[in-house]
Amino acid sequence: MQTTEDDLVGINEIADMAGVSRQAVANWRVRFPDFPKPMIELKAGPVFRTRQIRAWLRQRKVPMARVVSLINLKGGVAKTTTTVALAETLSSQFNKRILVIDLDPQTNATTMLIGEKRWKEINEKGWTLATLFHDALEPNNKTFDLEKTLQKKVSDVQGAEKVDLLPSSLDLIDVQDKLASAPTGQFYSVTPIDLLRLAVKSILDDYDLVLVDCPPNLGIITLNGLRISEGYIIPTVPDVLSTYGIPQIVKRVGNFSKEIAEDIQPLGIVLTKYQEISTVHVNVSRDLRRKNDPPVFDTVIRQANQIAAAAERQSSRRTLKQKYGYGDDLATRYIALAQELLDKLEIE
Repeated sequence: MQTTEDDLVGINEIADMAGVSRQAVANWRVRFPDFPKPMIELKAGPVFRTRQIRAWLRQRKVPMARVVSLINLKGGVAKTTTTVALAETLSSQFNKRILVIDLDPQTNATTMLIGEKRWKEINEKGWTLATLFHDALEPNNKTFDLEKTLQKKVSDVQGAEKVDLLPSSLDLIDVQDKLASAPTGQFYSVTPIDLLRLAVKSILDDYDLVLVDCPPNLGIITLNGLRISEGYIIPTVPDVLSTYGIPQIVKRVGNFSKEIAEDIQPLGIVLTKYQEISTVHVNVSRDLRRKNDPPVFDTVIRQANQIAAAAERQSSRRTLKQKYGYGDDLATRYIALAQELLDKLEIE
């Protein structure tokens, strides 16, 4: 995979990222043995990989967005519900700034967060991520507007005012199969998997966490989401059909990670729609935990009727418990799941 200039940074760019002087960065290189090694030393100065620098700065407690994708090749596994519930829980209960990126053409995360009426309005104006990918097919027709596409304060949960959204569109269905033949730009500097990264890199660090709701496939649009991610979560119903594709996901993402020379770690499996009375659910859950590859989150999201009702956005704000129901205390389970995610990412 060719490295583009956007993957690389010099001393000045590192100083800007960290909010310090150029001399401070030079001092870090001398003082800290673990400071990333440059890819190359030019007359103008050393050049580093952006991802390695960002990871090092995070270890030094410099605020940097953490990006996590949610993916499963099987539909109906509560992938989108898990994405939105985590976003609202992290914002309302942990005071985190959250961006949801909806890459799924089904647009379920989008309609959950802004409602169908608002989605239709912005879709007609082209203020969705479908426009970004359409532009890649027609390089002379640049119409994607990040500022207008970004929907702010989208959650109807009390205390979750820091949830923003980059919405999806049904039009992505027509686009995704054409992206492989998209022009790569002058000098082949832009590949189809880089489109999202280049479009959103200016706003990512406005957030503590970015959650990417990926389509149920491993196509180019999904790879765009993984391209900006440091890890991924696999929500799944603990049955044979829903878990069948997990090894393929891990293998494919692992190969993709090696090809782009960036770490994309499997953060774990989230068991959803769990039913204790189901022998299949009990057995499959046990087998997944025994294999531990990838690991399984301790928190289990049980089957509950309220989850379906949570998909409809309300005009007035409601508490997390009012949205996700009091039965089996799902809100408490989402809080526990969010805490597990923060612990895995070592976020305070």
